[in-house]
Amino acid sequence: MMKIRGNILWVDDEIEHLKPHILFLKEKGYNLEIANNGEDAIALTKKEHFDLILLDQSMPGMDGLEVLSRIKKNRHSQIVIMITKTEDEWLMDEVITSQVEQLLFKPVNPNQIFMACKQALEKNSLSQKKATRDYLKEFQHINDKLRENLDHDDWWNIYDNLVEWQLKFDLYKDIGLNSILEEQIQTCNKEFSAFIEQMYTGWLQKKKGPTLSTDIFEKYIKPELDIENKVCLLVVDCMRHDHFKSIQPLLETLFTIDIDYKFSLLPTATPYSRNAIFSGMFPDDMVKKYPQQSEDMQNDVSSLNQHEKTFLQDQLTRFKLEKKDMHYHKIWAVQEGKKFENRIKDYLQKDMLGLVVNFVDILAHNSSQSGVLKEMVPDETGYRLAVKSWFENSWLLGVLKELSANNWTVILTSDHGSIRVQNDIMVAADKGASSGVRYKFGRNLNTNKKGALVIKEPELYKLPNFGPQPSYVIAKEDNYFVYPNDIHKYQNKFKNSFQHGGISMEEMMVPIAVMRSKKNDN
Repeated sequence: MMKIRGNILWVDDEIEHLKPHILFLKEKGYNLEIANNGEDAIALTKKEHFDLILLDQSMPGMDGLEVLSRIKKNRHSQIVIMITKTEDEWLMDEVITSQVEQLLFKPVNPNQIFMACKQALEKNSLSQKKATRDYLKEFQHINDKLRENLDHDDWWNIYDNLVEWQLKFDLYKDIGLNSILEEQIQTCNKEFSAFIEQMYTGWLQKKKGPTLSTDIFEKYIKPELDIENKVCLLVVDCMRHDHFKSIQPLLETLFTIDIDYKFSLLPTATPYSRNAIFSGMFPDDMVKKYPQQSEDMQNDVSSLNQHEKTFLQDQLTRFKLEKKDMHYHKIWAVQEGKKFENRIKDYLQKDMLGLVVNFVDILAHNSSQSGVLKEMVPDETGYRLAVKSWFENSWLLGVLKELSANNWTVILTSDHGSIRVQNDIMVAADKGASSGVRYKFGRNLNTNKKGALVIKEPELYKLPNFGPQPSYVIAKEDNYFVYPNDIHKYQNKFKNSFQHGGISMEEMMVPIAVMRSKKNDN
């Protein structure tokens, strides 16, 4: 017996002329009911569920648009295909704004109707099947690539592909491949950690390598200022590549976007990777030039980015751009963001804006402390949705609209990403060790080298030497540090939370979006 492909209601005042079409659809496996006026159609929809309604627009009495409006009041998600012999643009506008799936023009033939029904009812399942086939091919392709001698561009391409699959699987929640994708990301992160251990110190010596945090100003900001463009450096703290991809469609309504990438410095945390963006310096040189920054880091103070405005102004001077009028602003709270948005016209007179937005980072940290946020952000999908929802309704979108309208170039990036940690590893440390979950520095630090990078010679990693016998430990993959006497406390607090500071694709590989106003295209 043929499986029913869908339950369809066809509404037309000349339904008797459509018998060949109806028979054809029944042969294709659809169950059909008919109505020759709007009142009967509305009554049927109250009694039965229809997967699809084929609705004639021109009927005596109640026309198709009125029937559509009445049906949508009761069943907002009802799928409707409207059929009309009128080609007036006003009708097209009405149909588009009435959430009609398709508009077909008479005369229609049976194959045309069948194709429209198939597309409306089966496109999601067909897309899921195609996504399954395509991912299984990509799964094997990525596994094969991991056996090759990969460079930094190869790793970015792999990560970018994995992010694309994450976003696709967000749309197809029933596809059943999410766990396989998660396992593949874990496998890639293991290989990526080995790659970083092998290559990272060479990149710091300015051998061939990727763009690093220290290169952002010289590579992206300076060229814009040199040609008298107004430019905003927008650093969204803790924004991952998948977060950017989720908001990219909104950004593309305002800007033409070229996407590049950088590798964040180790540890992937504010004192190192973010301060490097604003200072253009590696951490060891930075603490020598700025003793107060060194003191803040050694004392593990709560905020380690107090001097970014100074860093940025000094970098302008270093590149002989000290005459450029620059404004720096760091925004932690929505009230401050709205205040900044209200004053944006005052800042448009500047040559450069340095803007730091902390929402994504705050969301990551607070999700480990709030039961409500743990429910809202239980995994990567929830995290992406939270970031997208925030951005759609944020003051930041208003600011970007103003910058686009005034022909500003925006360089959007982040200092680092984050990873959902799963596995605890014990660390031994003196009392003076720093308090990070994914990285620590201090004396006599020891941990399992399989789960962490142990640095006994900080100078090789351009890290500060704090005190005698300085050392660093940096967690790899999805590990996090616990102390032997507080294991359960740390497990309860941090397991399955989003953290940063360590070595993973999500933390180290960060997008750089060069966004130019669409006004320049006109």
